[in-house]
Amino acid sequence: MHASNRSSGAPRYGALDALRGLALVWMTLYHFGFDLNHFGWWRQDFYRDPLWTVQRTLILSLFLLCAGMAQAVAQAQGVGWRRFGKRWLQIAGCALLVSAGSLLMFPHSFIYFGVLHGIALMWLLARLSAGWGRGLWLAGLLALLLPWLARHLLDAAPAGWADAFNGRWLNWLGFITHKPITEDYVPLFPWMGVFWWGMALGQWLLARRPAWLARRAPGWPGRTLMLLGRHSLPYYMLHQPVLIGALMLAGWALAQ
Repeated sequence: MHASNRSSGAPRYGALDALRGLALVWMTLYHFGFDLNHFGWWRQDFYRDPLWTVQRTLILSLFLLCAGMAQAVAQAQGVGWRRFGKRWLQIAGCALLVSAGSLLMFPHSFIYFGVLHGIALMWLLARLSAGWGRGLWLAGLLALLLPWLARHLLDAAPAGWADAFNGRWLNWLGFITHKPITEDYVPLFPWMGVFWWGMALGQWLLARRPAWLARRAPGWPGRTLMLLGRHSLPYYMLHQPVLIGALMLAGWALAQ
């Protein structure tokens, strides 16, 4: 969901664009199934069935790996704070729009800290930690383990502590004992770990295998994926309104 933040005239990395485009296509198929279930046309348990919960984890992991790699590219291309800040404001603004739209559609489970909210915060932390080098691998591992450690500590702590971290004001950290009721939840931890690993992988590829990132995906499928990957944020913002609108129109047409 993150378009590359790059300097003007800097080269594109086709493989990274295509990988991000692949994540977008996978996400669209997932959301199409979710919308069919929402409208009662195809009954599936998207909240408990491993077929869907595992897919969500894999799709989100792919997105955040791409976002981390893109930040490594931005660092290597010398993207300044001004350009970074402009792009960050776009992501943060879109996150607020997602919250507003989901509040209308799911008033009791609206999205208050979803993928765009998480990415906005992760971008800032990634920018500040870009110089950690190989330490990013260790930071990523620790970030992945922190929620597990926090859950064990909170289980042994007084009930008030767990209630505080489970509440909306703090559960964006990810130190929870039960998941909140919301349509999309991407807390800082453990997902910052995936972002940091993506950044570390991007730095390694740029230093050791830059041709892998620059490789263009073949044929029209590859060109399509690269095009989607270059415009990931507007695609992300528009794909659900288009899917939902199309299904509502189809439902109206079938009812006539």
